[in-house]
Amino acid sequence: MTHTVRYAHLDDINQLAPLFDAYRVFYQQESHLQIAYNFLQQRLALNESVILIATNANNDAIGFIQLYPSFCSISAKRIWILSDLFVSEAARGQRVSRALMEKARLHALQTSAIRLELSTAHTNNRAQALYESLGYQLDITYRYYALDIQ
Repeated sequence: MTHTVRYAHLDDINQLAPLFDAYRVFYQQESHLQIAYNFLQQRLALNESVILIATNANNDAIGFIQLYPSFCSISAKRIWILSDLFVSEAARGQRVSRALMEKARLHALQTSAIRLELSTAHTNNRAQALYESLGYQLDITYRYYALDIQ
């Protein structure tokens, strides 16, 4: 199957929302298509993220990556946080994830970023294998913490 990866726009949200909803379900969130739609609409409308969309030959959305801009204070340079990667079940095994990851890498280069950063669940072995095959390194220098504010 052939696929294309491009930048998503507001008019892609109807196709993206079901994929984003499935992504959230993968991470044990309750399915809620309207939440997915609203979240993506806000990110794109406010230019708070870059979303890359993969489409098949019929122009159906089959995967996406969402990148958030950030900066490295130590290097005084831009970085991109690769927050979300998802490919529909039917499109898995067709190198869609690799194509999305390559487009994200090119986006980082074109925006003069010094790196892409990502995290994944400790149990997501499939994603870990993909990232490592693309040259991503497990961080052993810094320990990351989070504080839930709810």
